[in-house]
Amino acid sequence: MKRFHVHLHVDDLAKNIAFYSKLFAAEPSRVESDYAKWMLDDPRVNFAISTRGDRPGLDHLGFQVDDAAGLAQLKARAEAADMALLDEGATSCCYARSEKHWITDPQGIAWEHFHTLGNIPVFSEAGKATEAGACCASAPTPEKAAAACCAPAAADTQAACCPPKTTPAATAATAEKSAGCCPAASSATSP
Repeated sequence: MKRFHVHLHVDDLAKNIAFYSKLFAAEPSRVESDYAKWMLDDPRVNFAISTRGDRPGLDHLGFQVDDAAGLAQLKARAEAADMALLDEGATSCCYARSEKHWITDPQGIAWEHFHTLGNIPVFSEAGKATEAGACCASAPTPEKAAAACCAPAAADTQAACCPPKTTPAATAATAEKSAGCCPAASSATSP
């Protein structure tokens, strides 16, 4: 079974936790100093917010699956559709360990497909994802992903991975300007 996933960057975590808790009639299942997540059953959604982007708005969408077979099915579907796919494999991000891969839609919106393996006490673990930014998302092609932001980089500059932007050039330019690397989704995808 799949669970729809939405991740937003917000500017005021407490204000947004209060808003979404009222909207969903439920408290978050996880709250950290920079992150909150609701695991809702009606509708079946993993809704996350964080303060890790450079501006509020949509970071990425996705599907969370219950098992490795579901993840393999999503990967096969993406490959059959000839979509550029960034396979992260086992990684840690957003206070969880997971297996995941990313695709990007024609508008530049990142889609994360993942199977959660367990919780971790920190946003990410060294070498797996950036401490200062969002989870790794794909760029329009694997080659551009490696060049733009999803390849390991120097510790004092760009983080290990960044969400996509509308164009690879925008991705690289915005990533270089951001102190934590991973900026919010492009203005084309932000409200």
